[in-house]
Amino acid sequence: MNASFSSLTVIVLALLAANLPFVNERLMAVLPLKAGAAKPVWVRLVELFVWYWVVGGTGRLLESRIGNAFSQTWEFYVVTGCLFLVFAFPGYVHRYLRKKRA
Repeated sequence: MNASFSSLTVIVLALLAANLPFVNERLMAVLPLKAGAAKPVWVRLVELFVWYWVVGGTGRLLESRIGNAFSQTWEFYVVTGCLFLVFAFPGYVHRYLRKKRA
């Protein structure tokens, strides 16, 4: 696996994982909640945080398979966290800002 394919894989995975909490009513997209119960916003945000670390771990794994994995400082995590939030915007708009037709 080359570096460009690994980079593209992590970007696509981040885009999908960032929107996952907003497009379904299951916990972590696996565990069903009570029938008819909607997930609260705080659960969606916790899921978003967990998915950020899952995607980050996947990226770290792919980076270490290509060569040496570089150590990161806090700036890296702030920038990638903001990018993850930007990736989550379409799912947020779909869930909370789009008008529901009656």
